[in-house]
Amino acid sequence: MEAMEEDSLNSLNMKDDHNHNYCASNSSRDGGRFMRGPLSGAAAPQPMCVPVPKPAGDPQKQTGKVRCRTAGSTFMDSDSGSESSEVSEECSAAPPAGDSKFSFDGASKFLMNSMAIEDYQKNHWPNLEKAIDRLLIQNPTDHISVSYAQIYSYVYKCVCQQHSELLYRDLTTKISYHLQQVSTQLYASTPDMFIEDFNTALSQYIASLQCIVPVFMYLNKFYIESKLNRDLKEDLMKLFAEQVAEKHVNTLMPLLIKAHAMPFQVQPSTMASVVKGLYSLRPEWAQMAPALFSGFIPQIHPPTEESLLPDYAARDQKLQMELSRNGFPRGDRSRKRASEDS
Repeated sequence: MEAMEEDSLNSLNMKDDHNHNYCASNSSRDGGRFMRGPLSGAAAPQPMCVPVPKPAGDPQKQTGKVRCRTAGSTFMDSDSGSESSEVSEECSAAPPAGDSKFSFDGASKFLMNSMAIEDYQKNHWPNLEKAIDRLLIQNPTDHISVSYAQIYSYVYKCVCQQHSELLYRDLTTKISYHLQQVSTQLYASTPDMFIEDFNTALSQYIASLQCIVPVFMYLNKFYIESKLNRDLKEDLMKLFAEQVAEKHVNTLMPLLIKAHAMPFQVQPSTMASVVKGLYSLRPEWAQMAPALFSGFIPQIHPPTEESLLPDYAARDQKLQMELSRNGFPRGDRSRKRASEDS
């Protein structure tokens, strides 16, 4: 008698479709999973459950009505409220889109997985801000202790949690404030030290960007490049041009022209660094002093024309005469070694 009841329960809990795929009930030992068919030799695919439209009639017979199917098999009706169900597998059909409870649960999960704005403002950005401060004030020859891995981790989390726009705004605001302080310090610089001070500010800023841009790589790749169609380094160099160089170029350019006319008044390396830096910020600034920029940047002047060769020769003669008057003789030609043929 017990054997007959066990066979009866097994016949209710497990049915074989025409593809030999078994759909077991929740009371089975496999927890309602699809079992391996005896002829296939491999695990059958997971069942797909779709809701069945409710027909008109008794509402009690409509509860829990779903259809289960596997790949290559036909639909099998399952009614959890009917004892004569052919397959008693419980499949949770997706709730309709208008279900307010489901929408609330989905929003709750999203909020739980997202980093809260308060967490960003209290933990992540303050740590990033401290690191940026240390990178901005360093000298090119200094080696300060900064955990680049930690900064990289903070940036990665902010980008993954959809705070890219906020992070980019805070970063540019922070650097803009720093550059405003740099500009204020340059206003207090004396004329004889202005070129040196400007070169120090520009070199220090470029060295800082060599550290800042790589650790903000994820922000640059997944927000600035993909959404803004720009580049982080170019944006930060543009900030220096707007906040510092534009405000002091009219003071800097006459000093550069004067220093260029008097060799070694300023170190050649400093002159080259400032002129090349200005050209990289705004190439059109070369038109303010073409003779100055042509000494450090190639192809500043237009291409040579054959009709202008006499003018070029006259300019060279004038330059040689000016050098001679300023104490740069051409040398004593009488001491030139005689040719072996003479």
